[in-house]
Amino acid sequence: MAATDASEESIDRPLVEPGVLENRGYQTQLADAAAADHTLVCLPTGLGKTTVSLLVTAERLHAVGGKSLLLAPTKPLVQQHADFYREALTIDDEEIVVFTGEVRPDDRAALWDDATVVIATPQVVENDLLGSRIDLSPVTHCTFDECHRASGEYPYTYIAERYHEDSDDPLVTGMSASPGDDEEAILGVCDNLGIREVEVMTSEDADVEAYTHNTSVNWERVELPEPVIEIRDALQEVIHDRMTQLKELGVTSSTQPDVSEREIRKIQAKLRELMDNDQSEGYQGMSLLAEVRKLRTAVTYAETQSVESLRRYLERLREAARSSGASKADQRLVSAPKVREARRKAEDFEDLHPKFRRTRMQIAETLGIHDGERVIVFTESRDTAETLTDFLGEHFSVEKFVGQSDTDGSDGMTQTEQQETLEAFRAGEFEVLVSTSVAEEGLDVPEVDLVLFYEPVPTAIRSIQRKGRTGRQTEGAVVVLIAEDTRDEAYFWKARQDEKRMEDELRTLKGMAGDIESHLREQMGLDGYDEASADSDDPAAGSNAVENDADSDGTTAVGGDDGDDQPNQDTADDSEDDGQTGLDAFAAGDDATESTTEQTDPEPDEEGTVATAGGEEAVEIVIDQRELDSAIGRDLARREGIETRLETLQVGDYVLSDRVVVERKTVSDFLDTLTGGDRSMFEQVKDDARYYDRPVVILEGEGLYEERNVHPNAIRGALASLAVDFGASVLRTQDEEGTAELLSTIATREQETADREISVHGEKQSKTLAEQQEYVVASIADVGPVTAQALLAEFRTVEAVMTANEDDLLEVDGVGEVTAERIREVVGSEYEAE
Repeated sequence: MAATDASEESIDRPLVEPGVLENRGYQTQLADAAAADHTLVCLPTGLGKTTVSLLVTAERLHAVGGKSLLLAPTKPLVQQHADFYREALTIDDEEIVVFTGEVRPDDRAALWDDATVVIATPQVVENDLLGSRIDLSPVTHCTFDECHRASGEYPYTYIAERYHEDSDDPLVTGMSASPGDDEEAILGVCDNLGIREVEVMTSEDADVEAYTHNTSVNWERVELPEPVIEIRDALQEVIHDRMTQLKELGVTSSTQPDVSEREIRKIQAKLRELMDNDQSEGYQGMSLLAEVRKLRTAVTYAETQSVESLRRYLERLREAARSSGASKADQRLVSAPKVREARRKAEDFEDLHPKFRRTRMQIAETLGIHDGERVIVFTESRDTAETLTDFLGEHFSVEKFVGQSDTDGSDGMTQTEQQETLEAFRAGEFEVLVSTSVAEEGLDVPEVDLVLFYEPVPTAIRSIQRKGRTGRQTEGAVVVLIAEDTRDEAYFWKARQDEKRMEDELRTLKGMAGDIESHLREQMGLDGYDEASADSDDPAAGSNAVENDADSDGTTAVGGDDGDDQPNQDTADDSEDDGQTGLDAFAAGDDATESTTEQTDPEPDEEGTVATAGGEEAVEIVIDQRELDSAIGRDLARREGIETRLETLQVGDYVLSDRVVVERKTVSDFLDTLTGGDRSMFEQVKDDARYYDRPVVILEGEGLYEERNVHPNAIRGALASLAVDFGASVLRTQDEEGTAELLSTIATREQETADREISVHGEKQSKTLAEQQEYVVASIADVGPVTAQALLAEFRTVEAVMTANEDDLLEVDGVGEVTAERIREVVGSEYEAE
């Protein structure tokens, strides 16, 4: 690609709309480098990374042809990129298409064939690859925006792996202002995306410096009022008590209430060792550790957010403790005297967190005294975002900006609402945008005069992303609010140190790019991304799968679950030998002759089989869309000889042949059903048995008899019912990998050994009158299906159950005081809309 004359005011290149893009030398220099090889482009926020990607796309489409794929992590960012590409490229607008979850899968398949540029969220592309709806072979340029996300199970990793394997002429560009907290993380991103070159420009580079301005950063410390300190101290006393009990178990030497997340992970590892050795102290300790985590969250709400946020959190904990099947940890936590004291004091506290007033003062100074026009306030908590919006709205014109998912007591924003809010902010229709983390990455948020962090964030990447919202065109300001002697202090210092280290790492990367690129090429050669491995006979060649340690981010079982989990404890019933023996049932009585039919058409034939490119029939597995939260679909799609297809199945989670349907249940899902969960597994299996001869239930995970306080006989009874009453084969697997292996084995036996076809059929049937009655009663305060049947057997009608008094309810088998009280509360309380 020829270099652009720096004297030209705008960029003039093939497929680029004349007069649209300002000619910035650093952008064309980066684009030239990225067009030559798989490249990571690092450029400060707000300096036009998307322009670099667009220039590479234009060059590739002009020189090579094919398609371009641009991936971005959020829907608003996808739409923003699409608008920019349609404005800046000479390609017809109809050939630049957007793929998000709002576009129907069948429509996406048709759009893909006709598109020249596809701009999409990675989740949608991953789903379309798993569903065999799109083909990456014609894609000649793939951009991964905000590429620092390319780690673990994030879809970028899988898409990159497939792209390098499937594309006829691949070129990857990774874009980020903050590719990682350290060199190892940056190299990990490059490795996962198949990148071999690194191009870094910082604000110190002469070409870049001309387009940046200084950003001042001020740290404002606030003191907590005495009532908030008293609430915090009450909660910390409970943490100290639980830590003391953990110390007595020998898993920690600390009893301090401000225990770090690192220490908690160490404690968790020691407890798992005890559980592996079947020692009861391990289970006891896990329950105590769950309380510690939840109490630490409560302390954080009180210290750094607001007492209102704490009130909402404690109420959610109380509701969870009162629900059917509640864990011992939840019940013990909410009944602790000091926790109840903290809740009472929180309910009596009518003032605001001092950060609220400090936020108002900073905004008033920026907009009033300094004649500013726009301010962004970032906060971690949606509760705080909503409360702040209401508070600040009494003094300024304010709008909130939050994610699309609904949370407890809070509705998300639709993509249209998000776009309209940003457009209104850009047009100056309001002064203050209060945002959660959704506006941190990449969005073309207008230049603002002040970015205010309601609390520090503990990672350099997020801190850099937030600060990048100001100081692009003129000097800007950043203010970070810190509650003294709280977790805010630790987060502040951690982010500051990490940010400095990242800047040093970027300078180092810039200075030793040659050595790093040699390392990356060596890695790519080992992993099969270079040309030499493309012709390898090794079936593993071209794979760049990365094993993901479930504990790497410290957010596993103990943090968000019940705390009574015993995930590594198993029993003789968990034997994998039993599961493998059960496979023999699928081939019994059937002809074992293998099919000799060869297919050359890669599309499904009339009998529902799918052929591979080599002419051999592939084994097809149909996956329900709702199963994509797990890694099983990706695992299956990677397997040689397996074709995956996505559908919204009316019956089952996986269809393996015309007679085999599979319901997959984790141990937690299974136990939820027994303790009154929202969905009845037995109803699902009943539907499976109506439409398929061989229904299968895969029970995934360990600790079936230890995870919850459910009597072993109840579990055995449920397993017996599945097998005897519904004719389902119940097979056990240890984890998602084991489930994928089992699904592959069954599907292969069915379609190859038994010569069965793949066929999806059946709809969930309407419930009978008795089933509807049971469903209504079971939903009352989550009493569950077993108790619902007992109640109806006693009172005969739903109406009689609803009108029964507490004493009469207590006469029913399985109904205790808590359940009877809960039923009367739900039925008899006056409705109050939130």
